[in-house]
Amino acid sequence: MNTSTLIQKVWNFCHTLRDDGVGYGDYLEQLTYLLFLKMAHEYAQEPYNRDTHIPEGYDWASLRSKVGEPLEAHYLATLHKLGTGPGMLGAIFFKAQNKIQDPAKLSRLVQMIDAESWVGMDADTKGDLYEGLLQKNAEDTKSGAGQYFTPRALIQAMVECVRPEPMKSIADPACGTGGFFLGAYNWLTRSGNTLDKKQKEFLRHNTFQGNEIVPNTRRMCLMNLFLHNIGELDGEPSVERADALIGDPGKRFDYVLANPPFGKKSSMTITNEEGEEDKDALTYERQDFWETTSNKQLNFLQHIVTILKDTGQAAVVLPDNVLFEGGAGEKIRKKLLENCDVHTLLRLPTGIFYAQGVKANVLFFDAKPKDGKVHTKGVWIYDLRTNKHFTLKTKTLKLDDLRDFITCYNPENRHERKEAERFKYFTYSELITRDKASLDIFWHKDDTLDNLDDLPPPYVLQQEIIEHLEAALASFRDLAVGLKP
Repeated sequence: MNTSTLIQKVWNFCHTLRDDGVGYGDYLEQLTYLLFLKMAHEYAQEPYNRDTHIPEGYDWASLRSKVGEPLEAHYLATLHKLGTGPGMLGAIFFKAQNKIQDPAKLSRLVQMIDAESWVGMDADTKGDLYEGLLQKNAEDTKSGAGQYFTPRALIQAMVECVRPEPMKSIADPACGTGGFFLGAYNWLTRSGNTLDKKQKEFLRHNTFQGNEIVPNTRRMCLMNLFLHNIGELDGEPSVERADALIGDPGKRFDYVLANPPFGKKSSMTITNEEGEEDKDALTYERQDFWETTSNKQLNFLQHIVTILKDTGQAAVVLPDNVLFEGGAGEKIRKKLLENCDVHTLLRLPTGIFYAQGVKANVLFFDAKPKDGKVHTKGVWIYDLRTNKHFTLKTKTLKLDDLRDFITCYNPENRHERKEAERFKYFTYSELITRDKASLDIFWHKDDTLDNLDDLPPPYVLQQEIIEHLEAALASFRDLAVGLKP
């Protein structure tokens, strides 16, 4: 079976299950479990003969030998058993559940996966198939999976600017389904960039380190990496199921590429004896942070500074409020400008994220030694928002839309840049004397304010109004949480 036929077959079965109420996310989960077991089975055969640590009687052969209700019962038992396993095995099957209630369709899915040899398949084929399903899952607004999915064009642009090098470590403290890791992996393995054996080993086993607290998202991330030949079947997972903000992990990294969770406040839900729910704001007490705050975005920014090596580089997606918020926000911005070389800010357009009401930016900065000097000389700001209109379906953000920014960024030598219509330089003294040291700067004229005959199409205006309202609503909710006694 050729690649396109296989992909179509997997997609068609997903549509069959959707008729039974099984969404993309549930299908992805079951596909993850079964693919992992089938690939483990293949690795246990000639010529690999590897010990996969999968208990006898709970392996692929035991599943393949059953059909109907006996298969469903054994599948449930297998999921439960493997969820208690060590390393990658336990991480993939942690709290695993069967979402396919029709035994006949479960049997068909097992047979479909069994018919192919997955280990020998090209990594790009397996990866593209899985990434395609992840994208579809993100587009399913009811699932809420979009919050874990960063537009791939944006990731590619960020990676092209940072240009990760072989034999260096890359962290993402909120890695979702692993988009930034795969973006960096694709850059390191791009055509014409030949890696030697040592570099390939480091890339597979030591390059990536992440955190993802949602079990389903974490397992999809691990499988996404595994299908791209990152990590080992019987090794330890490179993504921890832990809140990255709890404490300093002690490890330091060469690069951080991240899009931390949207939403300002960190909170946990508490249920009392009467079943009533309340949310309690979480404040992280960390000696390595400049300021104590319940603002999740500001905490992630401080955490990223902590985990960078003195020579480390970061590219981080952050909402507008991080650029202008007073109080702790102002103090953290000033500390960031002093302690790091904050050199580039990309103002992103609206309509590119699956989470509604998001106005975001990409902040690029380099860590520096803690020597008491002010390390930011000035910040280059690129405005990709004013007079730019994108939507998730009819006018999606493409890499070509970011080409001018990449050219202006000048990755080959970012110290040789030229101002352009959308690209301006602001000195440290200009920034630090602004009200609250705000980085929320626009200079481009919004054409729609003057020319009512040249307005965007109605569907674009409608989407922008929705996003503005939802952003305002999210801010009011955060304020309400903060005011609760």
